[in-house]
Amino acid sequence: MKIELYDKIALVTGSTAGIGYAIARGLAATGAEVVINGRTQARVDEAVARLKEDGYGRVTGVVADVSNADGCRELIHQVPHADILINNMGIFSPQGFFDISDEEWEQFFQANVMSAVRLSRYYAQLMQKQHWGRIQFLSSESALQIPVEMVHYGVTKTALLAVSRGLAETLSGSGVTVNAVLPGPTKSEGVSVFLDKMAAEQGVSVAEMEASFIREHRPTSLIGRFASVEEVANLCVYLASQQASATTGAAMRVDGGVVRSIA
Repeated sequence: MKIELYDKIALVTGSTAGIGYAIARGLAATGAEVVINGRTQARVDEAVARLKEDGYGRVTGVVADVSNADGCRELIHQVPHADILINNMGIFSPQGFFDISDEEWEQFFQANVMSAVRLSRYYAQLMQKQHWGRIQFLSSESALQIPVEMVHYGVTKTALLAVSRGLAETLSGSGVTVNAVLPGPTKSEGVSVFLDKMAAEQGVSVAEMEASFIREHRPTSLIGRFASVEEVANLCVYLASQQASATTGAAMRVDGGVVRSIA
């Protein structure tokens, strides 16, 4: 299978690092014109430069904090058209349920859910008019197995499944596909920082911390390890392709088998 997206513009939110950057890189490799997005000019410039150094010339960057309405408006202003929208930007933070304030619940909902809602509402209408488009929501296996250490995060990821399916139904027959992608434990930069901190606190190596985390917190993993960001990106690139035209309204797992149900 050869995926070619030379005539498409792909916008990936939160793509200066981690899964978002890997998705942007994967789409750039297909020939798509890729728009990197992040909150600071330095991070955006660095990500764009890295991709160009790797030979991907059709890459631009936009600074906009899409965790709020003003940032979403700014991104739309600077990128008025996109054929592929990857709603990747999100936040997470381990915290006990009784310690999560109302303000933090609202922060997580605005960042993880409303950013995707606002951007999809705009770009989906353009895609509908041109009878082609791809929209993805980066959810998580935590949407199906709410982590006790991050209930607020899990709730927002479950909400994205509902938004994704609802938008897919709305765009039925339009040529626009909408899917949710559910990564499991993934070794992104943010997760690496989290694991490094935990390893230091417990006086163990990072490798031991990773194994311990999987064993204690994701014991149903069938691969017994963290996935790489590239493994997640591979699925996202396929779903953005012409070849994935019959896949829509789906919740696609790349979770290493963590979720035990087959439905």
